[in-house]
Amino acid sequence: MKILKFGGKSLSNGDGINKVVAIITDKVNQGEEIAIVVSARGNATDELEEILGIASKNGDYKPLFENFKKYQQDDYQEVDLSEEFNVLEKLFEGVSLIGDYSNKIKDQILSKGELLSAKLLTAILVENGINARFADTRELIKTDSKFGDAQPLEQISKKNVINYFKQNNGTTVNIVTGFIGSNNNNDTTTLGRNGSNYTASLIANYLNADELQNYTHVDGIYTANPELVLDAKKIDHLTFNEANELANFGATILHAKTIIPLLEKNIPLRILNTFNHENKGTLITSNSNKEGIKTLSVLENVSLVNLEGRGLLGKTGVDARIFRVMGDNDISVSIISQGSSERGIGLVVAADKATKAMIELEKEFENDFYSKDVNKITVTDNVSVISIIGQDLSTFHKPYTALIKNKIVPILFNNTVTGKNVSLVVKKSQLNKALNVIHGEIFGVSKKINIAIFGHGLVGGTLINQILESAATIEKRKDIKLNVFAIANSSNVLLNKNGVTPNWKNEIQNNGFSYTIDDVIAYANEHHLENLIAIDNTASATFVENYIPLAESSFDLISSNKVANTLSYSFYKKLRKVLADNQKSYLYETNVGAGLPLIDTIKLLHLSGENITKIKGVFSGTLSYLFNNFSAKDAPFSEILKEAIDNGYTEPDPREDLCGNDVGRKLLILARELDLQNEFEEIDIQNLIPEHLREGEVSDFLNKLTEFDPIYAKIKAEQKPNHVLRYIGELSGDLQNDKGNLEVKLVSVPSDTALGGLKGSDSFFEIYTESYGDRPIVIQGAGAGSAVTARGVFGDILRLSDKG
Repeated sequence: MKILKFGGKSLSNGDGINKVVAIITDKVNQGEEIAIVVSARGNATDELEEILGIASKNGDYKPLFENFKKYQQDDYQEVDLSEEFNVLEKLFEGVSLIGDYSNKIKDQILSKGELLSAKLLTAILVENGINARFADTRELIKTDSKFGDAQPLEQISKKNVINYFKQNNGTTVNIVTGFIGSNNNNDTTTLGRNGSNYTASLIANYLNADELQNYTHVDGIYTANPELVLDAKKIDHLTFNEANELANFGATILHAKTIIPLLEKNIPLRILNTFNHENKGTLITSNSNKEGIKTLSVLENVSLVNLEGRGLLGKTGVDARIFRVMGDNDISVSIISQGSSERGIGLVVAADKATKAMIELEKEFENDFYSKDVNKITVTDNVSVISIIGQDLSTFHKPYTALIKNKIVPILFNNTVTGKNVSLVVKKSQLNKALNVIHGEIFGVSKKINIAIFGHGLVGGTLINQILESAATIEKRKDIKLNVFAIANSSNVLLNKNGVTPNWKNEIQNNGFSYTIDDVIAYANEHHLENLIAIDNTASATFVENYIPLAESSFDLISSNKVANTLSYSFYKKLRKVLADNQKSYLYETNVGAGLPLIDTIKLLHLSGENITKIKGVFSGTLSYLFNNFSAKDAPFSEILKEAIDNGYTEPDPREDLCGNDVGRKLLILARELDLQNEFEEIDIQNLIPEHLREGEVSDFLNKLTEFDPIYAKIKAEQKPNHVLRYIGELSGDLQNDKGNLEVKLVSVPSDTALGGLKGSDSFFEIYTESYGDRPIVIQGAGAGSAVTARGVFGDILRLSDKG
């Protein structure tokens, strides 16, 4: 025999109850021997409790009661439910008159949900030609008299169930009420919320069933609550021990007491979806198919009670006194954590019992307050517990580190004696984000990286398209899901927590709105976005002011914008301190050399203790193109410059390239990587623009390009034979001191050297070190272009995504 249990949502009007009837009919037609256990239909139990509360305050409960009756009867007017409705009417009238009710009355009222459900389903099945019989568990399951959470009396209940099924089985399908029983006086009792699951497992135990099938509104048990973690995956198989941990830590799909009767007889439990009958669900058995983390379970509506005091350390009997207080006041403790250094004890209890716990503990430890062995007893509300079922401490550092990176600091944690479950207490406001962070870290699902991109011009726009085009491949290859949730320019932002589409340019025009950086931070917080990266592809000096609030709000930073690294040395150090304090990273490989691995190479050499003695090279792809071509061709300087402008190699105002400040900034960035404290004003920069052309409108400047020709024709002609012009940056001096010598200048070099042989718009860098002597490390390659720079930023994204 198989026991089938259907939950409230499965039995709801319309598609729900129709599906239940179809499942039962199908099993009967296939000759399966089954019994059905039902919950109250829809939200009946909650509705009855709400009506009861209103009636007890002499409120107008009758409209709600009429709605309740209407829903329960629905389209089945021919089914007689008058007995239950009449009893409810009298009970509510009585409660309204007296203005109060006992737990005994409450059990009588709440029991009607299951009775209505079982009677209606029985009638519908009979109407459909199924030999169904209504079975009232008040006549079968005998309990003690603890109304609201009654305990079954096993021997008599077992005997009743076995005898009943002997007389009423075979071709009969028994429709059994879950959740309810009765005491020895035949007063109605209930088995506690979610008690229908318990009823089903008891009956399965008493009848030695082959399997208990629990039909719900989900496909089974998931690696986390799919409503909170969109990437949650269904678990095919669990053990009873794992399921029991889940039940104890808040998985509402399982009643905490459901597992034990099944475990006693080794009866498999299968969680199935009423609305997706083809799905195989989750099977729970005694046999473990593999070790490892199975799922994340959440316990909400809890509070943390803290006892702090110097006298708690090493003092015998403290725990015993705490638990005696808890036991005497019927307060269950789900987690206890002790820290000797803190001389404190933390207890997690139900939120509605926390104040009582604190008051009773204060009474118990009253004398200890006088002796100052106990300093204070406090309650922290609005917390939640996340339990990682199957986690042991050997790999716990991974999810823990991921939480810290996302600025989620657990209030406390503990692990079971077996070391196979770890529980964390976090702020309730951080629960959703914490779940997603842990889930992405420990399960075989893609780690989600949420990206905000500021600046969508040439580099930014190219980067966005590169990410969207590559996202599917990267997710498949690296298990990293890149999600661009924000795109902004100086005035408008486009926000989409699920990620922007390839049509983002139109969307930002149509749906973009003015913003401050706080709006983007608030949006990320509101939608619990984890693993945040902010990318600055602007050239803005003012946007850099946002770096510190972004880092403080859990964003890692990436920029192609050089400004932040070339402002005052004091800001440079302040930003690094904020990053360190918040455990955030800042990557800016494209600041020098676009897509070339220059900054990383210098960082590694410096960190390894290598003494770098000089760095020299062509830092600007634009000026590389200009002087490579001017040196090689017999053409005026203005003609080569115009070519560069027409090909898009220069800034809209070419003077920004020709003044040398860009090269100076790049040189300063490298100097600071070596811990030098130079300021921008200390760089000796040779400005390539004749003095009378440095000011004024861009259009006027572009009309006077020929005025460059005599100046540079003369410089070119005065070179030694077989020499060429190169515009270089050079860092030299004693680099072990606080400051180095930084020069940006036009030089003439032999054409047969590596620097002299440079072609196109390549960048070129020579790194001289003590170990390598006069043979420098050379890095050369494409040093300009939006695609190259965007690809370099993309590399920084992947480098950050792989961390932790």
